Amino acid sequence: MKSNSDIKRDVESELRWAPELDETDIAVKATNGVATLTGFVKTYMEKYAAEKAAKRVKGVEAVANDIEVRLSSDFSVPDPELARNAVQALRTELPFVHDRIKVLVDHGRITLEGSLDFGYQRGWAERAVRNLKGMKSIINLIVVTPRVQPSDVKKKIQAAFMRSAQLDANRISVEADEGEVILRGNVRSWAEREEAQETAWAAPGVTQVKNEISVSFV
Repeated sequence: MKSNSDIKRDVESELRWAPELDETDIAVKATNGVATLTGFVKTYMEKYAAEKAAKRVKGVEAVANDIEVRLSSDFSVPDPELARNAVQALRTELPFVHDRIKVLVDHGRITLEGSLDFGYQRGWAERAVRNLKGMKSIINLIVVTPRVQPSDVKKKIQAAFMRSAQLDANRISVEADEGEVILRGNVRSWAEREEAQETAWAAPGVTQVKNEISVSFV
C-alpha cells in the first residue's frame, strides 16, 4: 500500500502533468487514500480537471475537491449572459429534452432543475454547461423519473457490464429498487469503478446510483 507521502507526491505530479490546468495555487493533502485538494483556480474547468487528475493516481480511493474558483476580470460573465449561454448549450447538446430543464444562475453558480427519463441525460446536461465561461460551480438537481420495473433495470445493467471490455462483470453485483441502483464489489482501478457507475447511469429508469464498489490496487 502506498504511503500518504507517496500519494501526495504522485497527485502533485499528475496535476503538473495535466496540460489544461495551472496547478500553481493548488495544495494537496493525502490521508488514508483520500486526496484533499485546496487552493484556487481561475475557471471551473480547471477545478474539474484537477479532480480528474487526482482520481487517475494509483492509491487514491476518494477525492475531496475544496478548490475555490476565483474568476479574473477576463473570465467574469454577468449572470443573465451566463444563463443564456447555459440554455443555449442545453439546446445544442440535448435538443429533444432541453425544455424539461430549468437553469438558475446566482453569482456564477449554475443550478439545473427538471425531470428526465435517463440518468445519462442528467449527466449530459451537466457536461453541457461545465465549460461555460464565467461559471464557478454546478448544482445538478435534475431528477430521473423511472418508467421500467426494477428487475428490468438490474438485467439491463448486468447485460451492459457483460458487454463491456473495460469491466469484469463477475466482480460487480447489482441491486435495483424503484430506480435506485446499488453497485458493490471490488475492481482493479478507479477508472473501472467510474466506468461501472457510468454504465449503470445509462440504463433506462435509473434515478440514483450508489457506488459502493471498492478499489484494490494489488
